[in-house]
Amino acid sequence: MLSTHTHDPSPLLNQLHALKEAEPKIRARRAAERLGVSEGELLASQIGQGVQRLEGDFKEMIRAFEAFGEVMALTRNESAVHEVHGRYEDISFDGMTGLVLHPLIDLRLFMWSWHHGFAVETPFRGGVRKSLQFFDIDGTAVHKVFRTEHTDEAAWEGFVEQYRSEDQSPLMETQARKAKAPETPDAEIDVAGFQARWQALEDTHEFFGMLSEFGVTRTQAMRLAPKGYARQVDPGAVVTMLEAARDQELAIMCFVGSKGCIQIFSGQVHRLVRTGEWFNVLDPTFNLHLKDGDIAQAWVVTKPTVDGDVTALEVFDDQGEVIALFFGARKPGVPEIDAWRTLAHAL
Repeated sequence: MLSTHTHDPSPLLNQLHALKEAEPKIRARRAAERLGVSEGELLASQIGQGVQRLEGDFKEMIRAFEAFGEVMALTRNESAVHEVHGRYEDISFDGMTGLVLHPLIDLRLFMWSWHHGFAVETPFRGGVRKSLQFFDIDGTAVHKVFRTEHTDEAAWEGFVEQYRSEDQSPLMETQARKAKAPETPDAEIDVAGFQARWQALEDTHEFFGMLSEFGVTRTQAMRLAPKGYARQVDPGAVVTMLEAARDQELAIMCFVGSKGCIQIFSGQVHRLVRTGEWFNVLDPTFNLHLKDGDIAQAWVVTKPTVDGDVTALEVFDDQGEVIALFFGARKPGVPEIDAWRTLAHAL
């Protein structure tokens, strides 16, 4: 059922201020979790204190991002945070799906999960950090855009003024996301048909449709894959892979998704740093923060295409949700590079 949270935001704000005083570096997502609300609800409770509600067509908003110039785009899930610096360019939509195809900001958009938007100003290193933050119907963040020193300030402020909602009440309507359907037992799957379909793939983008066609989950697909097409590896393989890619100066692709956006990086990784439970890539235009202890399964997966086999390292949490996908950097029409294939199959 749709539930409108009409609580007085003052107690929640007091709890937030106390939490931040005790833990100054706590992230918004973690703070919301600790306070028993969604990140979106926590942000809405701060309207009038550096937060403004946005309203309008989210597709038109995304098209308007092009005027900003360079920004930082952030997409995350529970176990991975993906940040890239670049521009929103070559933006297109087909119904409720969209693409952004700048060499650095490379996105796949699923607009049915974009329900709430906010313009946010927060204290940051002696100044103010400005962002645009978008949330699913349950208050989970789907995508965020951060102003950088190279962002067109006038375009940013004009955007906020244009899309600022008349409703600036500190409330958010949320709806619980539908529970994930239980996995169909393996015995009820047409395994022979599924395996034949996998071997007949001509494009990696057909993979998700194949899962839907045969009613299998992604981790179930790994188990039921044709012989030689999916091999389970140690969860630590992702760190091994990133270190090897760095040492070999090998360009990779890293996909991290929310319910409303998949964000893709293509290029080399250089500075790898462990910080507590997070393993990080900390490069000038790309940051990846990976909570690698959450990885319950890791698989090296082969998918046929018209350009030859494509190899991926896919990592999942204990609920079977994708944390991140890794490939060798390539473009459609270009075969996979041998060095990546060798690295992946050595894991």
